[in-house]
Amino acid sequence: MTKEAKVCISDNANAIGTLPLGCRSNLLNDRLRLASRISRGKTAALFLAFALAAPAALYGAGVPHAGPLFDRFDLTLDSGQRTEIAGPLFYFQNRETEKIWAVPPLLSYTRDPGTESIEFDFVYPLVTYDRYGGQYRWQFFQLLSVGGGPTQQESARNRFTIFPFYFQQRSSVPEENYTALIPFYGHLKNRLFRDEVFFVMLPFYVQSRKKDVVTDNYVYPFFHLRHGEGLQGWQFWPLLGREHKDVTTRTNGFGETETVGGHDKFFVLWPFFANQTGGIGTEDKIWQQELLPAYSLYRSTNRDVTTILWPFFSRIDEREKKYREWQAPWPFIVIARGEGKSTTRFLPLFSRAHTPEIESDFYLWPVYKYKRIHSDPLDQQRTRILFFLYSDTIAKNTETGATKRRTDLWPLFTHQRDFHGNTRLQVLAVLEPYLPGSRKIERDYSPVWSIWRSEKNPQCGTASQSLLWNLYRRETAPASKRCSFLFGLFQYGSDTESRQVRLFYIPIVNKAASN
Repeated sequence: MTKEAKVCISDNANAIGTLPLGCRSNLLNDRLRLASRISRGKTAALFLAFALAAPAALYGAGVPHAGPLFDRFDLTLDSGQRTEIAGPLFYFQNRETEKIWAVPPLLSYTRDPGTESIEFDFVYPLVTYDRYGGQYRWQFFQLLSVGGGPTQQESARNRFTIFPFYFQQRSSVPEENYTALIPFYGHLKNRLFRDEVFFVMLPFYVQSRKKDVVTDNYVYPFFHLRHGEGLQGWQFWPLLGREHKDVTTRTNGFGETETVGGHDKFFVLWPFFANQTGGIGTEDKIWQQELLPAYSLYRSTNRDVTTILWPFFSRIDEREKKYREWQAPWPFIVIARGEGKSTTRFLPLFSRAHTPEIESDFYLWPVYKYKRIHSDPLDQQRTRILFFLYSDTIAKNTETGATKRRTDLWPLFTHQRDFHGNTRLQVLAVLEPYLPGSRKIERDYSPVWSIWRSEKNPQCGTASQSLLWNLYRRETAPASKRCSFLFGLFQYGSDTESRQVRLFYIPIVNKAASN
Protein backbone atom coordinates (compact mmCIF):
# COMPACT_ATOMS: atom_id res chain seq x y z
CA MET A 1 0.00 0.00 0.00
CA THR A 2 1.38 3.43 -0.90
CA LYS A 3 2.34 5.92 1.74
CA GLU A 4 -0.21 8.38 0.38
CA ALA A 5 -3.01 5.83 0.67
CA LYS A 6 -2.03 5.03 4.27
CA VAL A 7 -2.35 8.70 5.11
CA CYS A 8 -5.81 8.69 3.53
CA ILE A 9 -6.98 5.74 5.64
CA SER A 10 -5.58 7.13 8.88
CA ASP A 11 -7.75 10.24 8.54
CA ASN A 12 -11.40 10.35 9.51
CA ALA A 13 -13.22 7.98 7.12
CA ASN A 14 -15.96 10.54 6.63
CA ALA A 15 -13.48 12.93 5.09
CA ILE A 16 -12.21 10.55 2.37
CA GLY A 17 -14.45 12.11 -0.24
CA THR A 18 -12.73 15.48 0.28
CA LEU A 19 -9.27 14.10 -0.66
CA PRO A 20 -7.73 14.62 -4.10
CA LEU A 21 -8.84 12.26 -6.85
CA GLY A 22 -5.35 10.74 -6.96
CA CYS A 23 -5.57 9.76 -3.31
CA ARG A 24 -8.93 8.11 -3.94
CA SER A 25 -7.52 6.28 -6.99
CA ASN A 26 -4.55 4.93 -4.99
CA LEU A 27 -6.92 3.60 -2.36
CA LEU A 28 -9.05 1.95 -5.03
CA ASN A 29 -5.99 0.41 -6.73
CA ASP A 30 -4.86 -1.09 -3.43
CA ARG A 31 -8.28 -2.72 -3.04
CA LEU A 32 -8.10 -4.13 -6.56
CA ARG A 33 -4.63 -5.60 -5.93
CA LEU A 34 -5.95 -7.24 -2.77
CA ALA A 35 -8.87 -8.69 -4.72
CA SER A 36 -6.50 -10.32 -7.21
CA ARG A 37 -5.10 -12.49 -4.39
CA ILE A 38 -8.53 -13.94 -3.52
CA SER A 39 -9.52 -17.26 -5.04
CA ARG A 40 -12.14 -17.42 -7.76
CA GLY A 41 -14.53 -19.21 -5.38
CA LYS A 42 -14.87 -15.96 -3.39
CA THR A 43 -15.74 -13.74 -6.34
CA ALA A 44 -19.34 -13.18 -5.21
CA ALA A 45 -18.24 -12.13 -1.72
CA LEU A 46 -15.64 -9.80 -3.22
CA PHE A 47 -18.22 -8.19 -5.50
CA LEU A 48 -20.57 -7.54 -2.58
CA ALA A 49 -17.79 -6.04 -0.46
CA PHE A 50 -16.59 -3.92 -3.37
CA ALA A 51 -20.10 -2.71 -4.20
CA LEU A 52 -20.60 -1.55 -0.64
CA ALA A 53 -17.12 -0.29 0.16
CA ALA A 54 -16.10 1.37 -3.08
CA PRO A 55 -18.87 3.98 -3.09
CA ALA A 56 -18.10 4.85 0.53
CA ALA A 57 -14.41 5.26 -0.28
CA LEU A 58 -15.11 7.40 -3.32
CA TYR A 59 -17.97 9.49 -1.88
CA GLY A 60 -16.65 9.93 1.62
CA ALA A 61 -19.38 11.69 3.58
CA GLY A 62 -21.86 11.11 0.76
CA VAL A 63 -24.45 8.32 0.83
CA PRO A 64 -23.46 5.16 -1.09
CA HIS A 65 -26.08 3.93 -3.57
CA ALA A 66 -25.74 0.27 -4.56
CA GLY A 67 -29.32 -0.90 -4.83
CA PRO A 68 -30.55 -3.52 -4.40
CA LEU A 69 -27.54 -4.46 -2.25
CA PHE A 70 -27.64 -1.22 -0.28
CA ASP A 71 -29.42 2.11 -0.65
CA ARG A 72 -30.36 5.01 1.58
CA PHE A 73 -32.74 7.74 0.47
CA ASP A 74 -35.16 10.38 1.69
CA LEU A 75 -38.85 9.51 1.82
CA THR A 76 -40.96 11.05 -0.92
CA LEU A 77 -44.36 11.29 0.74
CA ASP A 78 -43.20 12.01 4.31
CA SER A 79 -40.32 13.65 6.08
CA GLY A 80 -37.78 10.98 6.93
CA GLN A 81 -35.23 8.54 5.53
CA ARG A 82 -35.17 4.85 4.57
CA THR A 83 -32.30 2.36 4.29
CA GLU A 84 -32.75 -0.87 2.30
CA ILE A 85 -30.29 -3.78 2.30
CA ALA A 86 -30.40 -6.98 0.21
CA GLY A 87 -33.42 -5.94 -1.78
CA PRO A 88 -36.65 -6.57 0.11
CA LEU A 89 -35.04 -8.57 2.91
CA PHE A 90 -34.20 -5.72 5.30
CA TYR A 91 -35.05 -2.07 5.73
CA PHE A 92 -34.80 0.62 8.37
CA GLN A 93 -36.97 3.72 8.23
CA ASN A 94 -37.27 7.00 10.15
CA ARG A 95 -40.49 8.93 9.58
CA GLU A 96 -41.02 11.97 11.79
CA THR A 97 -41.03 10.40 15.30
CA GLU A 98 -41.62 6.83 14.04
CA LYS A 99 -38.82 4.30 13.58
CA ILE A 100 -39.25 0.96 11.77
CA TRP A 101 -36.86 -1.90 11.14
CA ALA A 102 -38.08 -4.99 9.35
CA VAL A 103 -36.99 -8.27 7.80
CA PRO A 104 -39.95 -8.89 5.45
CA PRO A 105 -41.91 -11.07 5.55
CA LEU A 106 -40.47 -12.56 8.74
CA LEU A 107 -40.69 -9.77 11.31
CA SER A 108 -40.92 -6.05 11.91
CA TYR A 109 -40.50 -3.66 14.85
CA THR A 110 -42.07 -0.19 15.00
CA ARG A 111 -41.57 2.39 17.73
CA ASP A 112 -43.11 5.85 17.87
CA PRO A 113 -42.35 7.93 21.00
CA GLY A 114 -44.71 10.61 19.67
CA THR A 115 -47.72 8.33 20.16
CA GLU A 116 -46.12 6.16 22.87
CA SER A 117 -46.62 3.08 20.73
CA ILE A 118 -44.66 -0.08 19.94
CA GLU A 119 -45.57 -2.80 17.43
CA PHE A 120 -43.77 -6.10 16.86
CA ASP A 121 -44.90 -8.67 14.28
CA PHE A 122 -43.48 -12.12 13.64
CA VAL A 123 -44.89 -13.73 10.48
CA TYR A 124 -47.98 -11.52 10.86
CA PRO A 125 -50.62 -12.39 11.98
CA LEU A 126 -49.03 -15.43 13.66
CA VAL A 127 -47.39 -13.48 16.51
CA THR A 128 -48.01 -9.81 17.32
CA TYR A 129 -47.20 -7.45 20.18
CA ASP A 130 -48.82 -4.01 20.37
CA ARG A 131 -48.43 -1.33 23.00
CA TYR A 132 -50.17 2.07 23.08
CA GLY A 133 -49.31 4.10 26.13
CA GLY A 134 -49.85 1.81 29.10
CA GLN A 135 -52.05 -0.64 27.15
CA TYR A 136 -50.40 -3.73 25.65
CA ARG A 137 -51.38 -7.02 23.99
CA TRP A 138 -49.36 -10.04 22.87
CA GLN A 139 -50.98 -12.91 20.95
CA PHE A 140 -50.10 -16.12 19.18
CA PHE A 141 -52.55 -16.81 16.35
CA GLN A 142 -55.40 -15.52 18.56
CA LEU A 143 -55.17 -18.73 20.60
CA LEU A 144 -52.71 -17.60 23.27
CA SER A 145 -52.83 -13.94 24.33
CA VAL A 146 -51.63 -11.68 27.13
CA GLY A 147 -52.82 -8.11 27.52
CA GLY A 148 -53.44 -5.38 30.00
CA GLY A 149 -52.69 -1.91 31.28
CA PRO A 150 -54.56 0.84 33.11
CA THR A 151 -58.16 1.82 32.31
CA GLN A 152 -60.29 4.81 33.27
CA GLN A 153 -61.55 2.93 36.34
CA GLU A 154 -58.50 0.78 37.15
CA SER A 155 -54.80 1.47 37.62
CA ALA A 156 -54.08 -2.03 36.24
CA ARG A 157 -56.02 -4.71 34.35
CA ASN A 158 -54.18 -7.77 33.00
CA ARG A 159 -55.64 -10.63 30.96
CA PHE A 160 -54.29 -14.06 30.06
CA THR A 161 -56.16 -16.31 27.61
CA ILE A 162 -55.64 -19.78 26.14
CA PHE A 163 -58.62 -19.80 23.80
CA PRO A 164 -61.07 -21.46 24.24
CA PHE A 165 -60.02 -23.24 27.44
CA TYR A 166 -58.62 -20.74 29.95
CA PHE A 167 -59.53 -17.10 30.72
CA GLN A 168 -57.98 -15.02 33.48
CA GLN A 169 -58.13 -11.37 34.53
CA ARG A 170 -56.38 -9.61 37.40
CA SER A 171 -57.31 -6.04 38.25
CA SER A 172 -56.41 -3.37 40.77
CA VAL A 173 -60.13 -3.49 41.58
CA PRO A 174 -60.58 -6.95 43.16
CA GLU A 175 -64.24 -7.13 42.11
CA GLU A 176 -63.09 -7.28 38.45
CA ASN A 177 -60.90 -10.38 38.92
CA TYR A 178 -62.00 -13.63 37.30
CA THR A 179 -60.73 -17.09 36.31
CA ALA A 180 -62.37 -19.62 34.00
CA LEU A 181 -61.22 -23.12 33.07
CA ILE A 182 -63.58 -24.53 30.45
CA PRO A 183 -65.50 -26.80 30.82
CA PHE A 184 -65.00 -27.28 34.57
CA TYR A 185 -65.53 -24.00 36.42
CA GLY A 186 -65.32 -20.32 35.72
CA HIS A 187 -66.41 -16.72 36.11
CA LEU A 188 -66.07 -14.17 33.29
CA LYS A 189 -66.78 -10.43 33.11
CA ASN A 190 -67.40 -8.44 29.95
CA ARG A 191 -66.61 -11.42 27.74
CA LEU A 192 -68.64 -13.43 25.21
CA PHE A 193 -71.07 -10.48 24.70
CA ARG A 194 -72.24 -10.65 28.32
CA ASP A 195 -71.59 -8.50 31.38
CA GLU A 196 -70.98 -11.63 33.49
CA VAL A 197 -70.86 -15.39 32.88
CA PHE A 198 -70.61 -18.07 35.58
CA PHE A 199 -70.52 -21.82 34.84
CA VAL A 200 -69.95 -25.19 36.49
CA MET A 201 -69.28 -28.24 34.33
CA LEU A 202 -70.27 -26.54 31.10
CA PRO A 203 -72.85 -27.07 29.57
CA PHE A 204 -74.67 -28.46 32.63
CA TYR A 205 -74.97 -25.08 34.37
CA VAL A 206 -74.31 -21.61 32.96
CA GLN A 207 -75.51 -18.30 34.39
CA SER A 208 -75.16 -15.12 32.37
CA ARG A 209 -76.08 -11.48 32.98
CA LYS A 210 -76.61 -8.67 30.52
CA LYS A 211 -77.55 -5.41 32.24
CA ASP A 212 -80.32 -6.43 34.68
CA VAL A 213 -81.38 -9.64 32.89
CA VAL A 214 -80.07 -12.89 34.44
CA THR A 215 -80.38 -16.22 32.62
CA ASP A 216 -79.83 -19.57 34.37
CA ASN A 217 -79.11 -22.33 31.82
CA TYR A 218 -79.39 -26.00 32.74
CA VAL A 219 -77.86 -28.31 30.13
CA TYR A 220 -77.30 -25.33 27.84
CA PRO A 221 -79.09 -24.46 25.55
CA PHE A 222 -82.05 -26.76 26.23
CA PHE A 223 -83.55 -25.35 29.43
CA HIS A 224 -83.26 -21.92 31.01
CA LEU A 225 -84.95 -19.63 33.52
CA ARG A 226 -84.68 -15.86 32.98
CA HIS A 227 -85.49 -12.97 35.31
CA GLY A 228 -84.86 -9.24 35.52
CA GLU A 229 -86.61 -6.00 36.35
CA GLY A 230 -90.26 -6.79 35.62
CA LEU A 231 -89.19 -9.83 33.57
CA GLN A 232 -89.84 -13.56 33.90
CA GLY A 233 -89.27 -16.29 31.32
CA TRP A 234 -88.48 -19.96 30.70
CA GLN A 235 -87.88 -22.34 27.80
CA PHE A 236 -87.58 -26.04 26.97
CA TRP A 237 -85.74 -25.44 23.72
CA PRO A 238 -86.73 -26.20 20.99
CA LEU A 239 -90.12 -27.48 22.22
CA LEU A 240 -91.72 -24.62 24.13
CA GLY A 241 -90.86 -21.24 25.63
CA ARG A 242 -92.50 -18.14 27.15
CA GLU A 243 -91.27 -14.75 28.39
CA HIS A 244 -93.04 -11.66 29.78
CA LYS A 245 -91.75 -8.22 30.68
CA ASP A 246 -93.77 -5.46 32.35
CA VAL A 247 -93.60 -1.81 31.33
CA THR A 248 -90.89 -0.14 33.45
CA THR A 249 -89.14 3.23 33.68
CA ARG A 250 -85.54 4.38 33.93
CA THR A 251 -83.59 7.61 34.27
CA ASN A 252 -81.52 8.55 31.22
CA GLY A 253 -78.22 10.41 31.09
CA PHE A 254 -80.00 13.77 31.17
CA GLY A 255 -81.79 12.94 34.43
CA GLU A 256 -85.12 12.46 32.69
CA THR A 257 -87.49 9.55 33.33
CA GLU A 258 -88.31 7.49 30.24
CA THR A 259 -90.48 4.46 29.58
CA VAL A 260 -88.97 1.04 28.84
CA GLY A 261 -91.44 -0.99 26.80
CA GLY A 262 -92.67 -4.39 27.86
CA HIS A 263 -92.97 -7.53 25.75
CA ASP A 264 -94.59 -10.96 25.50
CA LYS A 265 -92.84 -13.84 23.70
CA PHE A 266 -94.03 -17.38 23.02
CA PHE A 267 -92.72 -20.18 20.77
CA VAL A 268 -93.60 -23.80 20.01
CA LEU A 269 -91.23 -26.10 18.11
CA TRP A 270 -88.77 -23.29 17.41
CA PRO A 271 -88.28 -21.94 14.77
CA PHE A 272 -91.56 -23.11 13.23
CA PHE A 273 -94.04 -21.13 15.34
CA ALA A 274 -93.45 -17.97 17.35
CA ASN A 275 -95.67 -15.10 18.49
CA GLN A 276 -94.39 -11.96 20.21
CA THR A 277 -95.45 -8.42 21.02
CA GLY A 278 -92.88 -5.75 21.79
CA GLY A 279 -92.86 -2.08 22.64
CA ILE A 280 -95.84 -2.48 24.97
CA GLY A 281 -96.61 0.84 26.63
CA THR A 282 -94.70 2.86 24.00
CA GLU A 283 -95.73 4.73 20.85
CA ASP A 284 -94.18 2.04 18.61
CA LYS A 285 -95.88 -1.23 19.49
CA ILE A 286 -94.67 -4.21 17.44
CA TRP A 287 -96.42 -7.54 16.79
CA GLN A 288 -94.75 -10.51 15.08
CA GLN A 289 -96.03 -13.97 14.25
CA GLU A 290 -94.34 -16.80 12.34
CA LEU A 291 -95.59 -20.17 11.16
CA LEU A 292 -92.67 -21.27 9.03
CA PRO A 293 -92.43 -21.81 6.18
CA ALA A 294 -96.11 -20.92 5.60
CA TYR A 295 -96.06 -17.25 6.62
CA SER A 296 -94.40 -14.51 8.66
CA LEU A 297 -96.15 -11.29 9.79
CA TYR A 298 -94.71 -8.06 11.21
CA ARG A 299 -96.87 -5.10 12.23
CA SER A 300 -95.78 -1.81 13.78
CA THR A 301 -96.65 1.87 13.73
CA ASN A 302 -94.19 2.65 10.94
CA ARG A 303 -93.63 -0.67 9.17
CA ASP A 304 -95.65 -3.69 7.98
CA VAL A 305 -94.17 -6.87 6.47
CA THR A 306 -96.14 -9.84 5.12
CA THR A 307 -94.21 -12.92 3.95
CA ILE A 308 -95.71 -16.03 2.35
CA LEU A 309 -93.60 -19.18 1.94
CA TRP A 310 -90.87 -17.56 4.02
CA PRO A 311 -88.47 -16.10 2.99
CA PHE A 312 -89.40 -15.96 -0.69
CA PHE A 313 -92.52 -13.79 -1.20
CA SER A 314 -92.88 -10.57 0.79
CA ARG A 315 -94.59 -7.21 0.74
CA ILE A 316 -93.09 -4.39 2.83
CA ASP A 317 -94.84 -1.07 3.62
CA GLU A 318 -92.40 1.49 5.04
CA ARG A 319 -94.62 4.38 6.12
CA GLU A 320 -91.88 6.33 7.90
CA LYS A 321 -89.35 6.01 5.03
CA LYS A 322 -92.13 6.34 2.42
CA TYR A 323 -91.68 3.38 0.10
CA ARG A 324 -93.28 0.01 -0.71
CA GLU A 325 -91.31 -3.13 -1.62
CA TRP A 326 -92.17 -6.50 -3.19
CA GLN A 327 -89.92 -9.57 -3.07
CA ALA A 328 -91.06 -12.36 -5.41
CA PRO A 329 -89.06 -14.50 -4.91
CA TRP A 330 -86.37 -13.10 -2.63
CA PRO A 331 -83.47 -12.58 -3.24
CA PHE A 332 -83.83 -12.95 -7.00
CA ILE A 333 -86.57 -10.41 -7.77
CA VAL A 334 -87.01 -7.28 -5.63
CA ILE A 335 -89.03 -4.18 -6.63
CA ALA A 336 -89.30 -1.09 -4.41
CA ARG A 337 -90.85 2.29 -5.18
CA GLY A 338 -91.25 5.46 -3.15
CA GLU A 339 -89.52 8.58 -1.88
CA GLY A 340 -87.28 6.68 0.50
CA LYS A 341 -86.16 3.87 -1.82
CA SER A 342 -86.19 2.78 -5.44
CA THR A 343 -85.03 -0.75 -6.28
CA THR A 344 -85.19 -2.98 -9.33
CA ARG A 345 -83.37 -6.31 -8.94
CA PHE A 346 -83.29 -9.38 -11.15
CA LEU A 347 -80.48 -11.46 -9.67
CA PRO A 348 -77.96 -12.21 -11.17
CA LEU A 349 -78.72 -10.08 -14.26
CA PHE A 350 -78.88 -6.59 -12.79
CA SER A 351 -79.94 -4.46 -9.82
CA ARG A 352 -80.43 -0.75 -9.19
CA ALA A 353 -81.19 0.25 -5.58
CA HIS A 354 -81.22 3.92 -4.58
CA THR A 355 -82.05 5.73 -1.33
CA PRO A 356 -81.32 9.39 -0.43
CA GLU A 357 -77.99 8.27 1.12
CA ILE A 358 -77.02 5.04 -0.72
CA GLU A 359 -76.81 3.84 -4.33
CA SER A 360 -76.10 0.17 -5.01
CA ASP A 361 -76.04 -1.26 -8.54
CA PHE A 362 -74.76 -4.45 -10.14
CA TYR A 363 -74.80 -6.08 -13.57
CA LEU A 364 -74.22 -9.82 -14.10
CA TRP A 365 -73.34 -10.18 -10.43
CA PRO A 366 -70.54 -10.48 -9.41
CA VAL A 367 -69.06 -9.23 -12.70
CA TYR A 368 -69.82 -5.55 -12.02
CA LYS A 369 -70.87 -3.84 -8.79
CA TYR A 370 -71.14 -0.15 -7.89
CA LYS A 371 -71.94 1.41 -4.51
CA ARG A 372 -72.11 5.03 -3.41
CA ILE A 373 -72.64 6.41 0.10
CA HIS A 374 -73.41 10.10 0.53
CA SER A 375 -73.36 11.41 4.09
CA ASP A 376 -71.92 14.92 4.43
CA PRO A 377 -69.10 15.69 4.63
CA LEU A 378 -68.20 12.33 2.98
CA ASP A 379 -69.22 11.22 -0.50
CA GLN A 380 -67.72 7.82 -1.33
CA GLN A 381 -68.20 5.59 -4.36
CA ARG A 382 -66.69 2.22 -5.17
CA THR A 383 -66.67 0.20 -8.39
CA ARG A 384 -65.73 -3.50 -8.32
CA ILE A 385 -65.35 -6.19 -10.98
CA LEU A 386 -65.36 -9.85 -9.94
CA PHE A 387 -65.21 -9.06 -6.22
CA PHE A 388 -61.57 -7.99 -5.64
CA LEU A 389 -60.13 -8.53 -9.11
CA TYR A 390 -60.64 -4.82 -9.84
CA SER A 391 -61.64 -2.13 -7.35
CA ASP A 392 -61.82 1.66 -7.73
CA THR A 393 -62.75 3.73 -4.65
CA ILE A 394 -63.18 7.52 -4.71
CA ALA A 395 -63.90 9.55 -1.55
CA LYS A 396 -64.71 13.26 -1.60
CA ASN A 397 -64.92 15.80 1.20
CA THR A 398 -68.03 17.78 0.24
CA GLU A 399 -66.99 20.73 2.41
CA THR A 400 -63.46 21.23 1.02
CA GLY A 401 -63.83 19.55 -2.38
CA ALA A 402 -60.68 17.45 -1.73
CA THR A 403 -60.71 13.87 -3.05
CA LYS A 404 -58.76 10.69 -2.54
CA ARG A 405 -58.72 7.60 -4.72
CA ARG A 406 -57.55 4.01 -4.59
CA THR A 407 -57.42 1.64 -7.58
CA ASP A 408 -56.52 -2.06 -7.31
CA LEU A 409 -56.09 -4.65 -10.05
CA TRP A 410 -55.25 -7.93 -8.34
CA PRO A 411 -52.46 -9.03 -8.33
CA LEU A 412 -50.91 -6.56 -10.77
CA PHE A 413 -50.98 -3.18 -9.03
CA THR A 414 -52.43 -0.81 -6.45
CA HIS A 415 -52.53 2.96 -6.97
CA GLN A 416 -53.42 5.50 -4.27
CA ARG A 417 -53.95 9.26 -4.13
CA ASP A 418 -54.68 10.93 -0.78
CA PHE A 419 -56.55 14.14 0.03
CA HIS A 420 -53.29 16.14 -0.30
CA GLY A 421 -52.65 14.90 -3.84
CA ASN A 422 -49.83 12.50 -2.90
CA THR A 423 -49.79 9.46 -5.19
CA ARG A 424 -48.25 6.00 -4.90
CA LEU A 425 -48.15 3.17 -7.46
CA GLN A 426 -47.07 -0.36 -6.53
CA VAL A 427 -46.55 -3.33 -8.86
CA LEU A 428 -47.26 -6.18 -7.77
CA ALA A 429 -50.01 -6.25 -5.08
CA VAL A 430 -50.87 -9.72 -3.77
CA LEU A 431 -52.72 -9.00 -0.49
CA GLU A 432 -53.31 -5.24 -0.62
CA PRO A 433 -56.58 -5.39 -2.65
CA TYR A 434 -58.10 -7.77 -0.08
CA LEU A 435 -56.97 -5.74 2.96
CA PRO A 436 -56.93 -2.11 1.77
CA GLY A 437 -55.47 0.32 4.27
CA SER A 438 -53.76 -2.38 6.38
CA ARG A 439 -50.49 -0.77 7.46
CA LYS A 440 -49.21 -4.12 8.78
CA ILE A 441 -49.60 -5.72 5.34
CA GLU A 442 -47.90 -2.74 3.70
CA ARG A 443 -45.09 -2.81 6.26
CA ASP A 444 -44.47 -6.57 6.53
CA TYR A 445 -45.39 -7.98 3.12
CA SER A 446 -45.56 -5.30 0.44
CA PRO A 447 -41.74 -4.91 0.19
CA VAL A 448 -41.42 -8.60 -0.79
CA TRP A 449 -43.38 -8.39 -4.06
CA SER A 450 -43.41 -4.66 -4.92
CA ILE A 451 -41.10 -4.88 -7.94
CA TRP A 452 -42.00 -1.31 -9.00
CA ARG A 453 -42.68 1.66 -6.72
CA SER A 454 -43.55 5.14 -7.86
CA GLU A 455 -44.37 8.05 -5.53
CA LYS A 456 -45.12 11.72 -6.10
CA ASN A 457 -45.53 14.58 -3.63
CA PRO A 458 -46.94 17.60 -5.53
CA GLN A 459 -46.81 19.93 -2.52
CA CYS A 460 -43.05 19.45 -2.13
CA GLY A 461 -42.43 18.89 -5.84
CA THR A 462 -40.66 15.58 -5.19
CA ALA A 463 -41.02 12.23 -6.95
CA SER A 464 -39.30 8.82 -6.97
CA GLN A 465 -39.36 5.60 -8.97
CA SER A 466 -37.82 2.24 -8.03
CA LEU A 467 -37.54 -0.96 -10.08
CA LEU A 468 -36.58 -4.32 -8.56
CA TRP A 469 -35.77 -2.99 -5.10
CA ASN A 470 -33.62 -0.05 -6.34
CA LEU A 471 -31.79 -1.91 -9.07
CA TYR A 472 -32.97 1.21 -10.89
CA ARG A 473 -33.90 4.25 -8.81
CA ARG A 474 -34.69 7.82 -9.81
CA GLU A 475 -35.47 10.77 -7.55
CA THR A 476 -36.41 14.31 -8.52
CA ALA A 477 -36.89 17.48 -6.45
CA PRO A 478 -37.32 21.14 -7.44
CA ALA A 479 -33.57 21.76 -7.26
CA SER A 480 -32.02 18.31 -7.76
CA LYS A 481 -32.14 15.01 -9.62
CA ARG A 482 -30.58 11.63 -8.89
CA CYS A 483 -30.52 8.35 -10.78
CA SER A 484 -28.72 5.07 -10.08
CA PHE A 485 -28.72 1.74 -11.91
CA LEU A 486 -27.34 -1.79 -11.54
CA PHE A 487 -25.93 -1.77 -7.98
CA GLY A 488 -24.93 1.85 -8.42
CA LEU A 489 -22.45 1.08 -11.23
CA PHE A 490 -24.03 3.99 -13.11
CA GLN A 491 -25.12 7.08 -11.22
CA TYR A 492 -26.19 10.56 -12.20
CA GLY A 493 -26.85 13.51 -9.93
CA SER A 494 -27.39 17.23 -10.34
CA ASP A 495 -28.40 20.20 -8.22
CA THR A 496 -28.13 23.96 -8.37
CA GLU A 497 -24.36 23.86 -7.85
CA SER A 498 -23.04 20.89 -9.84
CA ARG A 499 -23.66 17.90 -12.10
CA GLN A 500 -21.97 14.52 -11.59
CA VAL A 501 -21.84 11.23 -13.49
CA ARG A 502 -20.20 8.12 -12.01
CA LEU A 503 -19.42 4.92 -13.89
CA PHE A 504 -18.26 1.93 -11.85
CA TYR A 505 -18.26 4.35 -8.87
CA ILE A 506 -15.60 6.48 -10.58
CA PRO A 507 -16.48 10.14 -11.26
CA ILE A 508 -16.27 10.74 -15.02
CA VAL A 509 -18.23 14.01 -15.07
CA ASN A 510 -18.06 16.61 -12.31
CA LYS A 511 -19.06 20.02 -13.52
CA ALA A 512 -20.23 23.13 -11.76
CA ALA A 513 -23.68 24.32 -12.78
CA SER A 514 -23.64 27.08 -15.36
CA ASN A 515 -24.96 30.46 -14.26
